[in-house]
Amino acid sequence: MKWIAAKVTFDGPDRELATDLVADIFYTLDLKGVVVDDPVMDLDQDWGDDAVRPPTAPGVTGYFADTRDASEKCRYLETALGQLQTRTGIRGRVTYSRIDEADWAEAWKEYFWPERISERIVVKPTWRDYAAQPEEIIIEIDPGMAFGTGTHATTALSINLIETYLKPGDHFLDVGTGSGILMIAAAKLGADHVFGVDSDSVAVTVAEKNLGVNKIADFRLLAGNLVDEVRETFDVVAANILAEVILVLLPAVARVLKEGGTFICSGIITAKKEVVREGLTAHGFNVVELLEKDGWVAIACRKATAANNR
Repeated sequence: MKWIAAKVTFDGPDRELATDLVADIFYTLDLKGVVVDDPVMDLDQDWGDDAVRPPTAPGVTGYFADTRDASEKCRYLETALGQLQTRTGIRGRVTYSRIDEADWAEAWKEYFWPERISERIVVKPTWRDYAAQPEEIIIEIDPGMAFGTGTHATTALSINLIETYLKPGDHFLDVGTGSGILMIAAAKLGADHVFGVDSDSVAVTVAEKNLGVNKIADFRLLAGNLVDEVRETFDVVAANILAEVILVLLPAVARVLKEGGTFICSGIITAKKEVVREGLTAHGFNVVELLEKDGWVAIACRKATAANNR
C-alpha cells in the first residue's frame, strides 16, 4: 500500500504548542502515524555517531493511506491549518509526498530513543539498548505504525499522576489505550488488573503486543466505543484523549469508577483547562491535582463518595 506523507512546517512564538496543535489536526483524520521535526532536539546523550541529525525547521508529518478519499483529507488538513492561523496566528505550510509502507515502517524508528518520563519510569523502544538503574521501571514500547511513541507531554503527565495516585492492588482502566503504555505503567506500579479500551482494533492489537513484551499477565483489552461495553468498576480510570472527548466521557466514567476512586484525564490544552475543571465539578468529581507541561494539562480528581453528596 502507498501512503501520503503530509508535512506541515510552521511559524509561531510557541514552537511546542504549535507542534501539538498541528499534530491534533492529524488526529482528527484517519491517522496512521505522526513524526515531529524538532530543530532543538537534545543530542547530548550518548546516541553514537550515526544518530539522526536535527532538522533545520520545526514541523509535523502525518501519514494516511493513499485511498480514494485522500484528496478530501488533504482539503480538510489545509482548511484546518487556515483556521488555526486565524485562531492562533500559527502559519502552517503543507507539502505532500507518497511513500511505500515498508520504507516508512522502518524509517520513523530512528527518531525514537529511551526517555525518562517520571522520577522512576523510562520509556524504551524495543529495538534500543538501555542500561537500567536498579530503581528504574522500564517500559518497553513498539508503538507500531499507527501510534505515538508514548513520550508526548500528555502521556508523561498521565504517568506521573498514575505514579502518585495508584495503589498496589488497584484495578485500572485506560480509555483510549493506544499503544497500551498507561496500562503497562499501572501494572508495573502495582495494579492487580489492568483493562484497556480503544475504538481502533489496530490499537488493541498493538497494546496486546506491548503488554506481552513487558510481561504483563493480568490484563483485558476491548475494541469498542469509549466505555459503553465496560461493566466492571475501577479504583483508577485514565483518559489521555482530548478535552472535548473527556467532557462527553464524564457520565460514563462516573459509572465505572468506584466511590472515592481517582480519575486522571489528560490531552487538555491550557486554554481548555477551566472548561474541563468545571465539567468535572458538575459531574461530582473533586479536583485534587493539576499538572501542566508544554501547553498541556493533566488533572487528577476523585469521585465524591455518597457521604459527601448528602
